[in-house]
Order: sequence, then C-alpha cells, then structure tokens
Amino acid sequence: MTGLIYRDIILEQHVRLFRGAIGAEFRFMDDNARPHRANIVDECFQSEDITRMDWPAYSLDLNPIEHVWDMIGRRIAAREPPPTSLPELRRALLDEWCNIPQDQIDNLILSMPRRCKACIASSGRHTPH
Repeated sequence: MTGLIYRDIILEQHVRLFRGAIGAEFRFMDDNARPHRANIVDECFQSEDITRMDWPAYSLDLNPIEHVWDMIGRRIAAREPPPTSLPELRRALLDEWCNIPQDQIDNLILSMPRRCKACIASSGRHTPH
C-alpha cells in the first residue's frame, strides 16, 4: 500500500465519513507504517481537521485491531479446506470476523491498561504481550 492509496481508499472513503458521524470528539488511531506517515496523508488529516493519536514508534501490540487480525488469520489458516480463491477468502474473512466471540474482544479491551503500562515501562518499544 502507498500513502496515496491509503489516503484515497481508507481515509477519504471511510475515515472522513466516520469522523463526520462522530463529530469533534473523533480521534484517529493508526500506527507508524510508512504509508500512514506519508506527507500526502498528513495533508489530508490537516485539511479534514482530523486529530491523530500519538503512537509509540515500535508498539504495534497496543493497537487492538492487530490482535483481531491475528485472531482472524489463525482461524482462516485452520480452515479445512483453506480458501483457494479471492471470493472464497473474502467469504472466509467475513465469516471469521462475524464469528469472533465477544468475550475475546472484551478481554482484549480489558487488557489495554496493562498493555499501556508495559509500553510506558519499555519506553515505547516492543512489549512481551
């Protein structure tokens, strides 16, 4: 993905609209992936008046969605037979997304204070979680 694709597809088609629905309290969380930090993306955030959360440089483990993607990836990898085409993969992703137990999401949310403390203790570096 490039900064241009990220801006055009993710930010302009989804984030901007979601921000409009939430209002002034909206804060956007992404990580420090290169496309997320491109100048064209920064300009988009400024022009749309979107506030971005500060993010430690090496702390992917703080972003809850990374753990959700991991759950989904593991569930798809365990499928028999595995998806063999893009339409099958799309269906599998949607199925697995819908089938994540709510208690796993709740546990992930409840783990965030502990994860944040560990991140602070490691000065923003990777944590063992």
